[in-house]
Formats: sequence, C-alpha cells, structure tokens
Amino acid sequence: MTQIDNLTDILQARYSCRAFLSAPVPDDVITQIITTARHVPSWCNAQPWQVSITKGDATERFRTAMMTAASTGTPAQTDLEWPKGYSGVYNDRRRTCGFQLYEAVGIEKSDRAGRTAQMLRNYALFDAPHVAIISAPAELGPYGAMDCGGFVTAFTLAATALGVATIAQAAIAAYAPVVRDQLDIQDDRLILCAISFGYADPDDPINRFRTERAAPSDIIDWKS
Repeated sequence: MTQIDNLTDILQARYSCRAFLSAPVPDDVITQIITTARHVPSWCNAQPWQVSITKGDATERFRTAMMTAASTGTPAQTDLEWPKGYSGVYNDRRRTCGFQLYEAVGIEKSDRAGRTAQMLRNYALFDAPHVAIISAPAELGPYGAMDCGGFVTAFTLAATALGVATIAQAAIAAYAPVVRDQLDIQDDRLILCAISFGYADPDDPINRFRTERAAPSDIIDWKS
C-alpha cells in the first residue's frame, strides 16, 4: 500500500471507509499506528485512552454480537449522552453526508428498507478485518473523552499514512454493555467509539464519495 508523508496530504487523503477487503493488517503495522497516535496531547498528560483491538476470530465474534444486538431489538445503552440535536449548518452538513452516501450506493431517499440495511452495515463493521474500541476512565469525564477524540484523529491519520483505511464509528457505542461484555472492558471505563480498519475495497462505489469541508472563513472568528 502507498505510504503518505506530508501531513496536509494525509489529512486530505483520509476518509471514512465503508467497504473493506478481508486481508488483515500485520501486527507490526497496527503497532506502528498506535506508536504514532500516542503522541497526541492530553489534559495533564493523563493519556486516558485504552484500545481494544480485534483480529481473526475475535473480530468475527464481535461482528456477530453487534449485528445481533442491532437487529434483534436489544435496547440501546450508551455511556455518553447522545447529541441533543443537530440544527442549522450542522444539520445541513449531516443531511448532505447522508444523501451522498445513499446516492453512492444507489439507495433512493424513499427506500427505508435500503437505508436501514445500510445503517446496519455499521454493526457489521463494513466487513473490516479489525476493530479498535476506544475507552476512557469514567472518573475523567468529558475531558478524558475529549483527549481520546484527539487520539482517534491521530489513529486515523497514522493509519492513512501507512495505507490503512479507517472509519470512526459512534454507532458501536450505542450498545456499550455488549461491547464491554465481548471485549472484557471494565465497568469503570467509558465506551467512546470504535474504529473499524483494514485495507479499502477500491472497487466498491461507497468508497468513492467525499464529504465537503467548511472554508476557513466559516471557522475562524478573528479578534483584534
């Protein structure tokens, strides 16, 4: 896989992969990703992130458990409160991303069954050979979760630089007790999100669309 060295190029190359090949990522490459990502800053240098990474049979067991939970009416239960809502430009961006995704795979807006089936692909980990579950100590609260957000970003960028595709998934955290049970994660840690990863399927159309980014003028509020 092609490696990328320039940070700007890495940022622009990263995208949320939703179709993976079955080939596993070598252990030493996964370790290299973590080795790089661990250098992100954290509050008081607490470094609160812990990463549970599956491979082989463990991935298949986890995939099956998540699909069962999501498709059989298991009550959703998160460790963190979901967003209260999306309004204004945030809702516009969210809707645009969704429409791009459905268009890429030929799902009509009116096709509820198709949209549901695509949503469930989250719990199949998009066929990725690995998933990384990011957790933080509950006692650190929102600041621990914020620190882990930096780690998630660094993980996805470090992976991209090595030719490994990723998708960060909040959906997996909807079934935190299932995740905790499957991977033996202690109750005093918050289940924050998953990162499914592996090598991208270049022939799947769902991997061809790219989301837009706000312009600097939409982000910066200059003060002088």
